[in-house]
Amino acid sequence: MLTLDNIYKASYVLKEVIRRTDLIAAPQINPESNIYLKPENLQITGSFKVRGAYYKISQLTDEEKAKGVIACSAGNHAQGVALGATRSGIKSLICLPEGAPISKVEATRRLGADICLVKGVYDDAYQKALQLRDEKGYTFVHPFDDELVIAGQGTIGLEIMEQLPDAEVVLVPIGGGGLISGVAYAIKALNPRVKVYGVQASGAASMLQSFEHHKIECLPSVSTIADGIAVKEPGEHTFDICQHYLDGIVSVSEDEICAAILTLIEQQKMIAEGAGAVSVAAAMFNKVPVKGKKTVCIVSGGNIDVTILSRVINRGLSKSGRRCTLIVELPDKPGQLSNITRITAELGANIVSVHHERNGESPDVSLCYLRIAMETRNEEHIEEIKDGLLKAGYHLLNN
Repeated sequence: MLTLDNIYKASYVLKEVIRRTDLIAAPQINPESNIYLKPENLQITGSFKVRGAYYKISQLTDEEKAKGVIACSAGNHAQGVALGATRSGIKSLICLPEGAPISKVEATRRLGADICLVKGVYDDAYQKALQLRDEKGYTFVHPFDDELVIAGQGTIGLEIMEQLPDAEVVLVPIGGGGLISGVAYAIKALNPRVKVYGVQASGAASMLQSFEHHKIECLPSVSTIADGIAVKEPGEHTFDICQHYLDGIVSVSEDEICAAILTLIEQQKMIAEGAGAVSVAAAMFNKVPVKGKKTVCIVSGGNIDVTILSRVINRGLSKSGRRCTLIVELPDKPGQLSNITRITAELGANIVSVHHERNGESPDVSLCYLRIAMETRNEEHIEEIKDGLLKAGYHLLNN
């Protein structure tokens, strides 16, 4: 049974292993709120997951350790288990979905674990891990639905209340629910007045759907850039704790997640993965009441694959009004292109690409189309450019 004493015990066990992450003030995230970041992306494995995994392994019996451990993961739990097992002299096997970021797979291997890649998503890796556990006799280390794992994650809640005793709102990413279960339990035990909200990606909102329907539900599929929280079905223990201790759960879109990642890079010089940025996205876009309140966003991880980071940044630029693409219908005659570039330049936009298309679908053969991508300052600047083109007599197809 999860108790506050268990969480304090976990804190004692972990103090020589983990990095104690200090809160970072981030007022520009949402100027209407007092935002603080809990940067678990700076944890020793790049994620909070090492807290629960290491504590769970530390509490295994000698007989359980002798069998070796097996785990399933989207990538971050894998590294925590690998680290804990290797430091304890235990063999570890990790089942990962084949789509897991290469950086997470290789980091897990470097920490001493054997890797089994499984077709599908996290839930498929979970079923494979259970199969191998039954066949080979391994000790299974669940990524979230285990009270010792939850107690380890709950140490973050203890630290938040120690570092910011007058915190009013805490925003926590949710996948299977291990992190928020531990954090919510600890915080509510110490100060029931603090509001604790969970945040999920809209493409993997299994806990949100279950929470709203008051029963565990399994999604047919999940799809999100936040691979660390792409879970089809929440755990039994975590669902029960969330039902009792959460003040609500919200979801954020892919564009909002990308915008949050970009904001953290630009404003805080901090790299977060999609799962780690959902709490910041919720604060940025006012998904929960944070106006005028001291709000802590847990940035749960920073293990983003650099191969997709550029795509994330470009999408974040579009969401925040820093980049836009306009399709302009114009007469097919000399001088039109130079006129459009003059207008956009005078209005302060920086053109990055131009595509001229003569063979459009317009019945008027004297017209052509210009797709123009440009760097802009914000949404207001984009509207200013659109107005300038419209006043000059041009027709925008994506206005």
